[in-house]
Amino acid sequence: MDLKDKGPPSERAALFGGVGVVRVWDLLGRTPAPPFTAVLACTLDPGGSVGRHVQQAFPEIVVGIAGEGEARVGGEPRPLGPGDVVFLALGEVLELRNLRDDAPLEYLIIKARG
Repeated sequence: MDLKDKGPPSERAALFGGVGVVRVWDLLGRTPAPPFTAVLACTLDPGGSVGRHVQQAFPEIVVGIAGEGEARVGGEPRPLGPGDVVFLALGEVLELRNLRDDAPLEYLIIKARG
């Protein structure tokens, strides 16, 4: 993803006890877009991970853009690469892993009111 014109990302190290840094761009900003509450473009460091966490506020989908990753939903592995979509219901548990050591994992997170 070329996000240079979107400004600097928010950097989140060891997110939810994971490894490496996730860079996050808030693509909606303050623009209202009901029922959507967030559209986030994310890059996860090579070999990085996002630790286990519960979807507490909104259901979401994660859309793979580039790289080779894995999403674990309720402990079940699912591929996360270009074109892969992972749905997370409210209350579901998610973990993410970048399976590549030489390239970031790029993905979108889209959250909406249930």
